[in-house]
Amino acid sequence: MPKSKRDRKVSLTRTPRKGLEAKQALIAELRRCVDTYKYIFVFSVANMRNNKLKDVRNAWKHSRIFFGKNKVMMVALGREPSSEYKENLHKVSKHLRGEVGLLFTNRTREEVDEWFSKFKEVDFARAGNKATYAVSLDTGPLEQFPHSMEPQLRQLGLPTALKKELISPSFLGCTAACMERHQLPRAVFVGLSGIGEPVPRGLVPAGVVTLLSDYEVCKEGDVLTPEQARVLKLFGYEMAEFKVTIKFLWNSETGDFQKLAGDTAEEEEEEDDDDDDDSNED
Repeated sequence: MPKSKRDRKVSLTRTPRKGLEAKQALIAELRRCVDTYKYIFVFSVANMRNNKLKDVRNAWKHSRIFFGKNKVMMVALGREPSSEYKENLHKVSKHLRGEVGLLFTNRTREEVDEWFSKFKEVDFARAGNKATYAVSLDTGPLEQFPHSMEPQLRQLGLPTALKKELISPSFLGCTAACMERHQLPRAVFVGLSGIGEPVPRGLVPAGVVTLLSDYEVCKEGDVLTPEQARVLKLFGYEMAEFKVTIKFLWNSETGDFQKLAGDTAEEEEEEDDDDDDDSNED
């Protein structure tokens, strides 16, 4: 029987898209903050992590932080001198590129600089980050991993294998009381230790993930691949540093806009933009 064209599957998990109304509400909220707070700080984020930014928001509940929606923020502040909401806000819009945000606050520049200069938290690096130091793994058992992890480690490029060794029952998630309660006969374990002798009570033979040879995960300065980043996370090496850098300041009382920090590449872009503006005027 042919399939009816009217028979369509409709997903019940759909959520309505945020359209024009949401953007207009964000623009109105940004302009309200411009009227409310004395300063606007433009900041950049290195090694962005949502949970870390949430900690910043919680610490600055007396202020407002906007991160993301750069184009909408540019519309709210004004892209050109003719369309800016207040004097020199178009200069703020010019720097809303990449992972940057706006901090609306009444706190002074000194207070903001002092707090953000101290706020740094390390996290696991992701693919594309540079290794800050070399990491090598030594040959031997990797007892921090259950035997079920061995295929995954091998798939990541590690020379691993399962080897039968005598280990404590607690490693298998079984307490000593549990072993005594089951009263496992010693004969069950005869010959499994690899030496042809009964396994001593209190130990059990099991497959232990073992690194067969020394393995170099990364060198200092390497751009990490997804596999390298995953290995570093599994072994607990944290190389990424979440850091917020305050770059620009706008004062609502005077309309002054000043640069606080920046890099060479950004300065070159600014010079190019200025040259383009001059050529357009000519």
